[in-house]
Amino acid sequence: MPIGTLRGRRRELEELDRLITGVRGGRSRVLVLRGEAGAGKTALLDHLCAAAPGLVVRAAGVESETEIAYAALQQLCSPLMTHLDRLPEPQRQALAVGFGLAAGDAPDALLVGLAVLRLLAEAAEAGEPVMCVVDDAQWLDRMSEVILTFVARRLDAEPVALVFAARTPGDEKLLTGLPELRVGGLPDADARALLGSALPGPVDERVLDRILAETRGNPLALLELPRDLTPAELAFGFGGPGEISLASRLEQSFQRRIADLPPETRTLLVAAALEPVGDVPLLWRALERLGVPPGAEAPAEAAGLVEFGARVRFRHPLVRSASWRSTEAAALRTVHRALADVIDPHQEPDRRAWHRAHAAAGPDEAVAGELERSAGRALRRGGRSAAAAFLERAAELTPDPKPRATRALAAAQAHFLAGSPARVPDLLAAAEIGPLDPLAQAGVERLRAQAAFWLNHGRDAARALVAAARRLEELDLPAARETYLSALGAALHTGRLGEDDARVVAEAARAVEPGDDAAGLLLAGLITWTLDGYQAAVGPLTRALAALDAREHLKLIWIGVPVAHELFDDEAWNRLTGQAATFARDTGVLSVLPSMLTFRAGALVIAGRLAEASELIGEAETLGRATGLVTQPSASLNLLAYRGAERPALDVMEPAERDARTREEGRLLALAAHTRAVLGNGLGRYPEALAAARQAVAYEDLGFWHWGVLELIEAAARSGATGEAAEAAEQLRRRTSAAGTKWAVGAQALADALAGPATRTEEQFRAAIEVLPADHLGMVVARTRLLFGEWLRRENRRAEARNELRIAYEAFAGMGAAGFAERAGRELTATGETVRKRGAAAREELTPQESQIARLAVAGRTNPEIGAALFLSPRTVEWHLRKVFAKLGVTSRRELAGAL
Repeated sequence: MPIGTLRGRRRELEELDRLITGVRGGRSRVLVLRGEAGAGKTALLDHLCAAAPGLVVRAAGVESETEIAYAALQQLCSPLMTHLDRLPEPQRQALAVGFGLAAGDAPDALLVGLAVLRLLAEAAEAGEPVMCVVDDAQWLDRMSEVILTFVARRLDAEPVALVFAARTPGDEKLLTGLPELRVGGLPDADARALLGSALPGPVDERVLDRILAETRGNPLALLELPRDLTPAELAFGFGGPGEISLASRLEQSFQRRIADLPPETRTLLVAAALEPVGDVPLLWRALERLGVPPGAEAPAEAAGLVEFGARVRFRHPLVRSASWRSTEAAALRTVHRALADVIDPHQEPDRRAWHRAHAAAGPDEAVAGELERSAGRALRRGGRSAAAAFLERAAELTPDPKPRATRALAAAQAHFLAGSPARVPDLLAAAEIGPLDPLAQAGVERLRAQAAFWLNHGRDAARALVAAARRLEELDLPAARETYLSALGAALHTGRLGEDDARVVAEAARAVEPGDDAAGLLLAGLITWTLDGYQAAVGPLTRALAALDAREHLKLIWIGVPVAHELFDDEAWNRLTGQAATFARDTGVLSVLPSMLTFRAGALVIAGRLAEASELIGEAETLGRATGLVTQPSASLNLLAYRGAERPALDVMEPAERDARTREEGRLLALAAHTRAVLGNGLGRYPEALAAARQAVAYEDLGFWHWGVLELIEAAARSGATGEAAEAAEQLRRRTSAAGTKWAVGAQALADALAGPATRTEEQFRAAIEVLPADHLGMVVARTRLLFGEWLRRENRRAEARNELRIAYEAFAGMGAAGFAERAGRELTATGETVRKRGAAAREELTPQESQIARLAVAGRTNPEIGAALFLSPRTVEWHLRKVFAKLGVTSRRELAGAL
């Protein structure tokens, strides 16, 4: 790539050169260019496209289309659709329905993501590398952002590059976690030279210094701002009263230049700005209706504001926004109406409806009905955010108060399901203005409380949910039970900070007739647990768990998982979290997907599958940022604690504890204390672990208490507080004896080995190792072996100790539980054994993903089938399999089974 073609951009161009080299070499590359408006991101993208080998496809986020599902993604994929027939039927159908090319059920968002991944891979496989460039990513519609982030994280062995440009300051969470290149201002010498080329004549050196300082080397500002200023104005620099952002100044500069254009050219620019696809024939049909003659584009092109070719292209996105922001509302409506009139209602009914909506000067039932139908189509395509936007605008345009209230309520529900609970309160307020029947009014209160709970799990949410449940008792009993369940769950989440909130809610809910569905059974069990105690609740809660199926009761998993913990039911815990993560992905319910992935990650941590858990946590956090929802830190804190990552754990834990007190989330305080205890025990700092465990068990939080008790028993036993350890073991027995599961029996055996009679220590350790389910509780089993090995060493039974400690060390090291591995290694060294360092040899072990791929290959799955199961392209699967063969020293799938 020629380095010198963009002034002052050597570093950036070298990075792009490395990207192209990697893609030419057959490996995927992903990059996000971040910088303020005018920093030169688009120029860098243009340079990249000019130098890129193979096929280049481009798309851009458009501010006016942020609510239209898949708008940007469809732009990007359009040139690749010739490869659509090479996709498996489910992926082909998902993409066709998502893009509105075929009718069908709403596609799974992640299946659409896999289809896009496969489409890119097929395009690259068919010939040359594929360069995908997405400008103005800050204006991507929600679904395009989610899908493209998903694809970016899974590109690997394909000659495909995915490069984004995103504005900053702005949404810094956009595309978080992807490789970034910050695009700042030009170096001083280059900025001065560029400014000199744009100035109309000599300018005082001190004024030059001031301009350079104020523009901070921003290339577009250096080129554009001086054009509109007279020498007299330049004498005073750009300063003025008050602070104006650089983007605002640039936009104002473009607005002044647009104002100097002939009226018909200004109309042309507005129409081009509001027609984001850049469809020139459609644009000219609209301009003909507006009375704009051919040739009207010439002054705008001469001014360097726009280019007309196969498509319309603005010099900069700020020119587009300046065009329509500087136009009066009535003129904007006229242009929207002209565009709506020339759009084919059969080919693009939703874009036509959107323009008609913006053309409406006041309420218009016909347009509102059209938007409502667009919302239905958006839902069928999987675009919940788009459906919510259509319904919201439909409500605004509805003249009759009753249907207006109904549409506002529907829009609020759609926003909630789309993962945007912050949008709910205002829409519910609008719904309440219109006449609502009692059932709908109760629904409003319920949804308001649910949204408040998702945004803040504090005490207010529980109170609001109880009020809604009481209204629903006479109107919709199943809904009342489910709302009481949410209220009780909210109160339990408040925990120690909620005084007697849980008892108050449980007493109110007990007056409601019990139900035999999953929500009713859970409610009855939790009422019993709250008011009558653990032993009485085991039976009802066991029946509730048996009735709970994540595929049917996805929104009950958040309370079902803690119940599974409470009952020591590892089978239900793994069944529910596995089902929930898979089903939430399949259905693309973004309002719950981050939580479901976090629950599943928590199960994987305790199973010892830390690498897989880490992947899910990263995905959950990315989705949480995209949806604006707060993800529970439980899995990430546990992961950091088991990895022995003290500082990173504290960096997450300390703000979580502060937030917990501010938001009245006592359950998070228990979580943080439990994490400190795990970290302390793992690092062998038992007094610290004991102090933290005491805090964790100070309140009987649902699903957390027994975890804290086991940490307390270990820390107390190793700190010499044997009496405290024995008392805690007896407290635990009251629960484990009632639960009676293998997990409960094993947990009690471990507690008794640490705190019970010395004569039975060995027997209890061996019983715990034998009975604890190793597939679901691999981390607990490894810790039990570590404790048993430590005890054997203290008993001077070194040979037996070495066996247990070696197994524990290898388990922890393989899991990535560095703190516990180091502790086991120290103990193993003390027995006289040299600990094998996991250096070069460890690199030859399979990663969790490689292991998954290998086992699916052994099971007879083809590369496309493995890719579909793991959300990878077939080429990436093939690349991983080659690495597996090399690591295991085999040459074919037939040899894999034996090698594994």
